[in-house]
Amino acid sequence: MDANIFVYAFYKPRKTLSKEAITRKENAQRVVAEINSGKLNVITSVVHLAETANILKHGLSIRETNILLATLMSLKNVNVISVTKEDYENAISLGALLNLDPNDALAVYFMRKFGIKEILSYDKDFDKVKDITRVVS
Repeated sequence: MDANIFVYAFYKPRKTLSKEAITRKENAQRVVAEINSGKLNVITSVVHLAETANILKHGLSIRETNILLATLMSLKNVNVISVTKEDYENAISLGALLNLDPNDALAVYFMRKFGIKEILSYDKDFDKVKDITRVVS
């Protein structure tokens, strides 16, 4: 699961959202509700959670951000993968091959490592990767 799903679900915008952003927010909140209820199992990495925190801290308080991340990490159906230096080096190399930023490449690296074929994301850059399917709800 990509960071942008969490961001859309939880970010508190300071300005009026476009129709597309409202739809994305509602859909992301539905995905998070499925995760919270245990109906959906997801895998993400500590890097993607850090990316989420880095964005959410601009729309949530530090306390809210900490509670949100602690809650996500405590859910049995959210598998948070640790990232080693070697993992990130491999992702950077993969990103150079696929023309992806390092964090997107890290997601693809772990997807391939664990045999995952679908990613929940609004990021169209994943559409360039032939062996995975980007799922948006």
